[in-house]
This record gives sequence, C-alpha cells and structure tokens, in this order.
Amino acid sequence: MSDYQSLINWYPGHMAKTKRQLQDQIKRTDLVIEICDARLPYASRNPELAGMIGSKAHLLFMNKSDLSDTQMNSLWLQYFKKQGKEAFLTDSTRMRGKETISLIHHATRDIVDKALAKGVRKTVRAMVIGIPNVGKSTFINHLNGRAVTQIGDHPGVTRSSQWVKISPYLELLDTPGLLWPKLEDQLSARRLCYIGSVKDDVLDLTDLTVHLLEDLCDLIPDKIKERFRIEDTSLKGTGLLDSVCTGRGWLMKGARPDYDRCCSVVLDEFRAGKLGRITLEKPSTE
Repeated sequence: MSDYQSLINWYPGHMAKTKRQLQDQIKRTDLVIEICDARLPYASRNPELAGMIGSKAHLLFMNKSDLSDTQMNSLWLQYFKKQGKEAFLTDSTRMRGKETISLIHHATRDIVDKALAKGVRKTVRAMVIGIPNVGKSTFINHLNGRAVTQIGDHPGVTRSSQWVKISPYLELLDTPGLLWPKLEDQLSARRLCYIGSVKDDVLDLTDLTVHLLEDLCDLIPDKIKERFRIEDTSLKGTGLLDSVCTGRGWLMKGARPDYDRCCSVVLDEFRAGKLGRITLEKPSTE
C-alpha cells in the first residue's frame, strides 16, 4: 500500500518557497480569506495557516458545498462556530458575489473607518489562501465577474501570486496552494489525494482508487451498487476493483479488468460529484 504521508512530503522544496512568500505578503494585506473543501473541512485546512495569519482579520469559506452532504454542511458550520470561528458555505460555480463582498467589507470595516477618519478612502487588499485545488482562483474569478486567473481541476495551476481588482476599493490576491511539510494522519493524507490536492502523476492510482471505493462502500453502499452495478459492497482490494470493472464493462481482451480506465473514471466521477453529495469527515465531538 502507498505511504500517503511520504507523497505529501513530495512538496517541501517548492512549498517552502511558497510559504516564505505568503508570510511576507500577509503582512501587507488587510484580510486573509481562507478556502477549504466542504467535503473535507478539517483535512483541507493547512494547520500552519493559523500561525501565519496571527491576529489578522480572517474569513473561512467552505467551498464546493454543492458536492458535500447538506446535513454535514450544517454540522460543520456549527462545529466551527463552537470553536470560535464563523465559517461560510460557498460554491464557486454559483456563488453569491454581492453577499461575499459584503462579508469582506464587514470584516475590514474597522480598518476602512480608521483610514476614513484620517481623510483616506482605503482600498482593501485581501489574500485568498488555501491548499491546492480547493477553488481559490475560481472563487476570485466569480467575484470579479470574468476569468482573470487561470483555473483547473488539478493542483499546481496557480504558480505565482496575482492581484485582481474586484472593485475600485477592493483587490484580491490569488496565491498558489500551500500544503505543509509533515502530515501525521495517513487517512487525512489519503483523502487529500481523493479530492485532487496532490497531483495524480505521483500517486499509485490503483491503490488510491481501491481505498476510495472501499470508503464509499461504507458511506454510500446503495449508490455504489447502482452506479457501478456490483452486488457485494463488502469486497476489498482488487476484488472490489474487478467487480466494478465487470459491472461497468471496463474489460480488455480476455475479459481482463481495465484498471487504468476504472481508476480514471471513478476518481473523475467522485471529484465531479457524480456519485452524489459526499462529506468524508465528521466534526469532532471533543
């Protein structure tokens, strides 16, 4: 089985440089807008960000909330509130731009008022930050009303920071995704791979797909039976993969299972929400 912790640690060289740049840029911004993935609200938040942000004004958005379970969305919002952190749901493909901009202005009202008292109409500068592939650039593009930053459904599309003017007095900084150098929790590391925060070309996709299918069979067994036309969701390992290939007709010569096609389709369908609205984590009760 793959060591997902070591795969996360594939990043440190370029991530260390990114971290230094972000730390320097945070000092020059008025607000930090953190984006996480609503399907993975805990594991998709970089634990190093809190120390980097410090006392800076901070907004947390759970993005891709159209792909996560509705009831779990509510539970996670309650969880963050109990932790003293208000979070907001967003879906970057259908987000409410005016409401989001209003939240930004509210969070920076004191800064703007202080400048106004000195006779200065301040331009708010906010940094959009998060791990790879949570939708930071798409978030900015929708607030702007047009595509001004490059986007993609895989990590590493944003290579450098870019300022985007949203209105005469609001600018947002699009930043590269930032992982952290050591992730102790193998399960969280694997789930980050599920949502595409780590590049697929450094992963064992067969192993990853087996793990994903096993997890989905526990979470949504009836949907998996129907979607992949299998009978036994208690199967494990390649036996489960073989059953899915047979059910969907992904077979090569000699009726050999086409693992490459299976892995590609299963991962794509999960990431696109075609398997239903799924949240992979439950809020801690501790």
